[in-house]
Amino acid sequence: MESNTSPSSPIPIFSTLTSPFESSSKKSDSTRKPLSLWPGMYHSPMTIALWETKSSIFERLLDPPLDAPPQTELLQKTPSQSRMTILYNFSTDYILREQYRDAWNEVRIGKLLEDLDALAGTISVKHCSDDDSTTRPLYLVTASVDKMVLKKPVRVDADLKIAGAVTWVGRSSIEIQLDVTQPAIETADAADSVALTANFIFVARDYKTGKAAPVNRLIPETEREKSLYEAAEARNKLRKRKFRDEKREIENGEANRLEALLAEGRIFCDMPALADRDSILLKDTCLENSLICQPQQRNIHGRIFGGFLMHRAFELAFSTAYTFAGMMPSFLEVDNVDFLRPVDVGDFLRFKSCVLYTECESSDRPLIHVEVVAHVTRPELRSSEVSNRFYFTFTVRPEAKAMNNSHRIRKVVPATEEEAHRIIERMDADSL
Repeated sequence: MESNTSPSSPIPIFSTLTSPFESSSKKSDSTRKPLSLWPGMYHSPMTIALWETKSSIFERLLDPPLDAPPQTELLQKTPSQSRMTILYNFSTDYILREQYRDAWNEVRIGKLLEDLDALAGTISVKHCSDDDSTTRPLYLVTASVDKMVLKKPVRVDADLKIAGAVTWVGRSSIEIQLDVTQPAIETADAADSVALTANFIFVARDYKTGKAAPVNRLIPETEREKSLYEAAEARNKLRKRKFRDEKREIENGEANRLEALLAEGRIFCDMPALADRDSILLKDTCLENSLICQPQQRNIHGRIFGGFLMHRAFELAFSTAYTFAGMMPSFLEVDNVDFLRPVDVGDFLRFKSCVLYTECESSDRPLIHVEVVAHVTRPELRSSEVSNRFYFTFTVRPEAKAMNNSHRIRKVVPATEEEAHRIIERMDADSL
């Protein structure tokens, strides 16, 4: 039987993404935005769903009217006005399940982090919108992410829900809390269904001047909303105090701890044959990857999507923990992430990872702390700047530990004073 297509015939590939501007049949071709003004094509199902829900708000952000006046009167909004809930129908949608499934039939954590950032960004846009087409919108960027702790594995064969709202507002900053829930198999207790809670902090900038811009006020109504507002206010004060304390600690130093760490590292450098076989130099745990940031990875403002950066950092951290432990790692938490500078399309981005330190007191649940630093490198300017620092904590999967129970997780030691400082600072931050 002969095929209708000759071996040399090209196989046609079609776009599966529909233009968000084609949703209304009333729109003429002349009113549609050009393709270059769409947000990046680096879309997850979450991003597409968010776009379709609030396309009228997002359209203004694609081509902001810079000559329009800024918002003059701040609105008062309640948390319920920004609340959004996303449901992943994993139990019935096989294709969706395959898009998120990892090798252990769980949800890919990197992809989940990406979606969390997208949802938090949409919630911040909802809160800051004044629904006035005569004013120019605000430019909102992810400033930081508070510590996220994975309370239980997230399965890909059961429905998953993410719900979030604005919980606190400063002058130009916004905190959004997101709750990831999935019903537990063995119990109907709602508390047992919470898999992860995340707090994202966004800051508002004026599109034209680039300066900090005031945002709509927040009026919590229910007792829970008031409690969340007070907790967020306390976290904001703690962040400011922690920043001051970290600077003071670096200035004062801790000579004894520093010297003890360096003494162990010197043996590896000066007498490697006599070094402890249960320890390893920090520099020998490093991995690295690089990429050129492409237009497909940009967000609605034309900058590289923060969720994409978290996704890439997580997967490098996971690989680092895997090659270090020699056993399949299991993600536990990501510590506070600070977005120090924006990343633009065309930037040369380098991710460098290492295991900073380990905790092996509990042999059944050793902890592996991985640092990933993202650098924006400009070869033509001979410059390299840090854009992000990520800190992930892993343990090893119980089934992997059971199969290789005699294997020990090594202690990490520094070879330089700079590495010793980084280890001590991270240990102190994790102990808070």
